[in-house]
Amino acid sequence: MKIHSLGYIGVNSTDPSKWADFGTNVLGMMDVSSSLNAEGSDNVFLKMDDRPYRIVVEKSDQDGYALSGWEVTGPEDFNDAIQSLEKHGVNFERGSTELVAARQVQDLVSFADPEGNRHEVYWGPISDFGQFASPVGIKSFITGNQGFGHTVLPTPSFDASSTFYQDVMGFALSDLMKVRFTPDPAEPEKRLHFMHCNERHHSLAIFESPMPAGCVHVMVEVDSVDEVGRAMDRMKAAGVKLTGTLGRHANDHMVSFYMLSPSGFMIEYGAEGRTVEDWDKYSTFQSTVNSFWGHDFSVGME
Repeated sequence: MKIHSLGYIGVNSTDPSKWADFGTNVLGMMDVSSSLNAEGSDNVFLKMDDRPYRIVVEKSDQDGYALSGWEVTGPEDFNDAIQSLEKHGVNFERGSTELVAARQVQDLVSFADPEGNRHEVYWGPISDFGQFASPVGIKSFITGNQGFGHTVLPTPSFDASSTFYQDVMGFALSDLMKVRFTPDPAEPEKRLHFMHCNERHHSLAIFESPMPAGCVHVMVEVDSVDEVGRAMDRMKAAGVKLTGTLGRHANDHMVSFYMLSPSGFMIEYGAEGRTVEDWDKYSTFQSTVNSFWGHDFSVGME
């Protein structure tokens, strides 16, 4: 399977209107729900570039992360993706006419990893290339060939999930970490693997721990550190909980902070993320520190 990029994410929400407010006034995205929603639906669609949307928030009985939408470049790679799923015995469903239309794509299949994390693989996004106009003045998010950003998924069945993402979906390892939540050396280490599918340092990471919201965090990237600072101001003004202080990561070099989304998983908001033009010249490594500086996650426990 040849994944091009993370194209969109799906979110479950008991009150999608919270995401409409958070997505526009804090994240700085456009609410384009009025043009994309089916009649009578209160789903929320958030736009961040020339694509019709990058986040779809659907009404649900519970809050949480719903799915990751992975883009392939065309029908040939889409057929290859299906063949990979069939070869490895992965159960999948072809997207219904209604779902394909709602996702604004040509075709898609949906399936789950060994842990139950939901995925959609699709090709051919439909777009009128309408201009992105941030309601808070953001000039641009970093997307294009790098896609939406990245997602970090909980995978307690770590070995099976790691094999799935590399052998079935075609991701490659960027780097890895082993982490503990406390200073207690008796606490078992949890593995964290970062994986790439394009020049972005990682579009996917998997974490050896369960997460009630179904996701550790998703990352969106803006075009300057100043925009990261302005987002921190908006977060504070909106009363959104800070879950990780400003810092620069050691692996992807992102300058970012973390905040709690309305659906219970974190949003990393960053700039200056690392890219790799030639992965054949890149050396995979293990990092023993999360960041060069900053990124105190204890604030999320307060």
